[in-house]
Amino acid sequence: MNLYVEKEKSLPLIYEEVHLEIGYRIDILVENKVIIEGKSVEDLNDIHLAQVLTYLKLSDCKLGLLLNFNVRSMKQGIKRVVNNL
Repeated sequence: MNLYVEKEKSLPLIYEEVHLEIGYRIDILVENKVIIEGKSVEDLNDIHLAQVLTYLKLSDCKLGLLLNFNVRSMKQGIKRVVNNL
């Protein structure tokens, strides 16, 4: 079984009269359902969570994974983010 994966997926931004073809860029989009956003920071904070939530809302996806690669064990660096589940 193969998964359809897009890297650096453009997400348009439309607000009133402004239309930007590339308003945001999703790091990885899997099967047009799961957004994966990678970071390498000391700690994940609210701005990182807000970024993934924005991507979820604009793309109509329900599930996102926020990954922080700056951790001792990757298990500690995974945060599951949901949109209206």
